[in-house]
Parts: sequence; C-alpha cells; structure tokens
Amino acid sequence: MANITLVDDDENIVASVSLALESHGHKITAYHDGASGLAALEATPPDLAILDVKMPRMDGMEVLRRLRQTSQIPVIMLTSKDEEIDEILGFNLGADDYIHKPFSQRLLIERVKALLRRTGADGGEPEAAAEVSGRAIKRGKLSMDPARHESTWDGKPVKLTVTEFLLLQALAQRPGFVKSRDNLMDAAYDDQVYVDDRTIDSHVKRMRKKFRAVDNEFDAIETLYGVGYRYRES
Repeated sequence: MANITLVDDDENIVASVSLALESHGHKITAYHDGASGLAALEATPPDLAILDVKMPRMDGMEVLRRLRQTSQIPVIMLTSKDEEIDEILGFNLGADDYIHKPFSQRLLIERVKALLRRTGADGGEPEAAAEVSGRAIKRGKLSMDPARHESTWDGKPVKLTVTEFLLLQALAQRPGFVKSRDNLMDAAYDDQVYVDDRTIDSHVKRMRKKFRAVDNEFDAIETLYGVGYRYRES
C-alpha cells in the first residue's frame, strides 16, 4: 500500500481516482487547490503525488516547480490541455509522467503501479537498486548509490527524480557506449508506458542543469545528434 496525494479541483475526478486507487490498496489524501496541496506535500511527503495542471489559487505547474525545490517524490501530472508545450514544460520542471484527460482508470492504475515499482514504494526493491544489486557506481566525479537513491558530483549532492536517476544510471553503467532514446526509455519507463523523444531530451536537459548548478563545467552527458546520449568519464 502506498500513500498517494491527489491534488485536483474537479470533485468528480477526485472521487473516481480515489475510488480506483483505494480499490488497489492505496491510501489517498485529496486536496482541491494547489496551495493547500503544496502545503500538505511539503509537510507530509507521500510516496507519490498526482497533480492537476489547471487549479485555483496555484496551478499544478507552480506546485511542481516549488515542490522540486525541496523534494524528489514521484509526480504524475493530469491535464485536460492538448498542447505539447504544457507537457514539455511539465517534464522540464521535473514531472515523472503525464496523463491527458479524459483517461481510463485502468491507464491511471498502470501508470501509478509502474512508478511505484520504480521507486520501491510498492513494497519491492527499487528498480534502480535491483538492476545493480544495490552496488554503488563510481564514474570519475560521479558517485551513485541506487540502494539509497543518492547521487553526488565531486562529493556534492545532486538531487535527482526517480526518472532522472534511472536515466543517468543507464548511461553511467557503461561509459563511452551510446544509448539511444529508445534504450533510455526502456531503462526509465515501464513497458506499458510510451513517451516520445522530447520527453527523454527534457529529462536530460534538467539533469545537466542540476549538475551544472554544482559544477558549471559539467559535460559528462554527451549528445550524439540523431543517435542518442552517452556518458563520458573524465
């Protein structure tokens, strides 16, 4: 059972999503505006958050932006908008997944299940840790501890979301080897979840920004245009 915080101003969505997730054993706490939801997320971080984009007092994008200043909990965004720019903005701000309204309850359940499995919040071992049996990774200035979901650069902590951690792990496991965007999708997402190339690019862009915040000369993630990415160990 996972603790899930749902923030959405649509009472029908809140009722249907809560019922669906509770039927799978999860505990749901719901809020109907962004400001209240953010306060709750910061006070008592759940295993996963589901945020609607369009809400009163504070929209979902602003909630996500502020949340990512202090927390890396997994986040799924809900949106009734069908504009590509909103989805890209959400991923750039650190969202782990995106679902467009209207959506089936089955789709939501599968997305939640996949994200909880990746973090280990479903009661199992986190996928990031399971892939390397909990062994730490050391590549030049980069250190990663999958069992603790911790990463550092030259001894300085770099806080990554679940998706960012899995993507970096996939690259750092084999320095110098090129990973296509499809390879990275497979590493970071469940088989039943499809994301396009722009999603991977957005996550990589955000990762670089985080590492450059502690080292403005960071260049370990190399882009091979039209091919993919690789980790360059200095």
